[in-house]
Amino acid sequence: MTDREKWLRNVEFRGCDAIPCTVYVSAAVWRAYRDYLPEIVERYPDIDVSPPRPPDEEDRFTLRERRGELCTDAWGCVWENLQDGMVGQVTKPALADWESLSGYDPPSPARTDHFELKDWDRERRLMSSAREAGALARGAVDHGFFFQRLCYLRGFENLMVDMAASDPRLGSLCRMVLEFNKGLVRRYLDIGVDVVHFGDDLGMQERLMISPQAWRRYVKPAYAELFGMCRDAGAHVSLHSDGYVVDIMPDLIECGATILNPQDLCNGIENIRRELKGKVCIELDIDRQSIVPRGTPDQIDAHLRRCVEVLGSPRGGLMLVWGVYPGTPLENIEAVMRAMSRHRRLLADGSIE
Repeated sequence: MTDREKWLRNVEFRGCDAIPCTVYVSAAVWRAYRDYLPEIVERYPDIDVSPPRPPDEEDRFTLRERRGELCTDAWGCVWENLQDGMVGQVTKPALADWESLSGYDPPSPARTDHFELKDWDRERRLMSSAREAGALARGAVDHGFFFQRLCYLRGFENLMVDMAASDPRLGSLCRMVLEFNKGLVRRYLDIGVDVVHFGDDLGMQERLMISPQAWRRYVKPAYAELFGMCRDAGAHVSLHSDGYVVDIMPDLIECGATILNPQDLCNGIENIRRELKGKVCIELDIDRQSIVPRGTPDQIDAHLRRCVEVLGSPRGGLMLVWGVYPGTPLENIEAVMRAMSRHRRLLADGSIE
């Protein structure tokens, strides 16, 4: 069975004997542990590590990952970074002044994604090669594709005022951002991808950044249209969102998401079980705030085991993913990978092997 077939069986609840586990290592962590981390990665070949090795050059970061440098994205928003190896934040929104909207020329999805030039011929070749190798053909719309893009364009405080005041100009901006994303999605679907990945951080620690009502008014229609395009074409929809999103989990399913990537502790494992288990594939985002960076290896093992016991099923529908960021001890990085490897296999009754 190819990797693609295994992935589809799990996502579509057609059986899974081993939970897919992925560890994303930030450039800053690779830089800090470049002499030690490769050996740990080699010990757990059943865990997918991305990227699997450090950059060839210690200081080779992307422009948005370089401390002290400014960069401008495809929309004209200026980003500033305060830490090497980590993505910074927008410090100069492109449309902080509504007067700029009338003469504003948005980017073209034929030439660029949200951040840089896009070679669609190259994307087509990559997807074709993936299918020939029995791998999944994945399309990915940049993180922050809609709600966060509105924040980047207007500035967070401005956007909050726009929503509270029901500013009619916000509707025009939403349509502009939606049309751009539709162009990206349409091109991926024309290539023939198996799944389109989306990312948009919607939550804070204990609540949404905006009310569920405001989210349904300004954000949900765009999600429904974009996700609907994918589902109509037979492609799966994967959505990542940091923060608390329990209040709109049913809405996200209604929009057409087939894979949801919520964070574990701020949403609550039992809440995730109640709202999502058996309804969509759960790509559980493992803690990076408390247990993993500050706990013991035994506490980490117990947490990963509980996640699998509560959310796992031999039918499938569960993936584990963890992002590694600065401040995480090396022994805890290995503890996560060891626990993933130990607890990822399920027996026919759903118990851990």
